[in-house]
Amino acid sequence: MSNQVINHLDLYRLPWTLADNAISWLEPTSMCNLSCDGCYRENQKDSHKSFETVKHELDIFQQKRNSDCISIAGGDPLLHPQMVDIVKDIKRRGLKPIINTNGFALKKELLMELKKAGVYGFTFHIDSKQGRGGEWKGKTELELNELRYKYARMLASAGGISCSFNSTVYEDTLQYVPGMIEWAHKNIDIVHTMVFIAFRYIVPAMPFDWYAGGQKIDWQTIAYHTDKNRRVDILSTDLVMKAREKFPEFTPAAYLNGTEKVDSFKWLLTERVGTKNKIYGYLGPKFLELIMSTHHFVTGKYLSYASPATAKMGRSTMLLLWPFDKKIRKALGSMMKNPFRIFKKAHLQTIMFIQPVDFMPDGRQSMCDGCPDITVHNDELVWSCRLEEVMSFGGFLRSVPKK
Repeated sequence: MSNQVINHLDLYRLPWTLADNAISWLEPTSMCNLSCDGCYRENQKDSHKSFETVKHELDIFQQKRNSDCISIAGGDPLLHPQMVDIVKDIKRRGLKPIINTNGFALKKELLMELKKAGVYGFTFHIDSKQGRGGEWKGKTELELNELRYKYARMLASAGGISCSFNSTVYEDTLQYVPGMIEWAHKNIDIVHTMVFIAFRYIVPAMPFDWYAGGQKIDWQTIAYHTDKNRRVDILSTDLVMKAREKFPEFTPAAYLNGTEKVDSFKWLLTERVGTKNKIYGYLGPKFLELIMSTHHFVTGKYLSYASPATAKMGRSTMLLLWPFDKKIRKALGSMMKNPFRIFKKAHLQTIMFIQPVDFMPDGRQSMCDGCPDITVHNDELVWSCRLEEVMSFGGFLRSVPKK
């Protein structure tokens, strides 16, 4: 599908860079209790980093990168025996600890310990290709909304914790994206963010040879490969068009472009406002620019995750910021068609589409320019989604067109 679905010049280009970014990505373990199709990390037992190593990596982040939050990932970080201490240390540094987990190991007692330690939010990865067993085995994406609701209610009951979900989107699950976005709307009061990540892997049909430095390598030794030809070209604009099947006015406001293509949408951010019964509208690029610029001016950092209290300020956003953004004015007009709506609390909700590495015909690899998911390896900042290449081959792989 053509990227002309959206014109990048109409959107706000998120100002994130390698040195000044809203998010940084910490991996205290590679161990996981599920096996997700499309995962780019080798599941390794006994791979927990020591608390001292974790603190050192946080030191490196603070030396080299200005961030608002630390996304704690893996593996599944809840398996790390000192996760509470890690959260506490991140909070002590003035950063927001966000735990990225499949949720399998999260129990109420642990949640309350993490809240006491200062956890800011959770991002739960839930989709139908994670190898979940028990009652969730074989469930579709829409049927898994019941599991998502369980975790959203758990956080809401604890109070004051940001709740996000992400899912990998495959060729056969693309059809469920509108229903998942609709579910998020029905739970806009407790679900603050939904993220959809297009599936990427190395497949046999790719017309490339692979090199580590000057040495050609067998593509089947690359961690994220499959012997089957699968669709690995789903674009964020495909997700927009699919979302518009149920929400015709679905309109992104901000983006990150690719390192090799200025008009590609590697991260595509949509902000909407409404109640559980009605979406009043989609906020525009001027709103995102105002929020990012003001937050950076006041705190010195670009905003990542917003608090649940902030997400409840949808009504205030429309009433106070309408002069600055025409889409806010449109949303306000929608709300005021029924004057009684002004007495109902409105919520802000973020929908994000991510399009990982893309391979250009000439072999160039287009990454996310200003990637938020940068991690630390050997005291250097590297793309987390390609860390296995560095660990296995000593550097990032080159893709060269076959002769």
